[in-house]
Amino acid sequence: MNKAYQTYQNNSVNTASGGELTLMLYNGCIKFVKQAMKDVDAKDFEAKNKNIQKAQNIVRELLITLDSKVEISKQFQPLYEFMLTELTAANIDNSREKLEGVLELVTEFRDTWKQVLLQHRKRQYSERPTV
Repeated sequence: MNKAYQTYQNNSVNTASGGELTLMLYNGCIKFVKQAMKDVDAKDFEAKNKNIQKAQNIVRELLITLDSKVEISKQFQPLYEFMLTELTAANIDNSREKLEGVLELVTEFRDTWKQVLLQHRKRQYSERPTV
């Protein structure tokens, strides 16, 4: 059963559009930040460290995939860098508050991105010729 799920996950990533991959990254970051918050509460600092590092890796991936030719990317870059700084500080200080701040930002990005994808799909399907 686990192998089937892993195959499904791999196929989901391999067949996703760039926009869907970005949404997956946001969702993954949210998952790891939430888990790190639980780890801080449980005082499981090893697990907290691993989950924060996973969230940082996702934010770094989002950062390096920004297209510098697109104006909005110039606004996203400092926010991603801020999130990386806050994740580092949260890891050092075991700060749930800093994790909550990052979670709020990433959730906003994810929700906005989801709306962008929905609008894109609506436009895409409304422009298709009918038979």
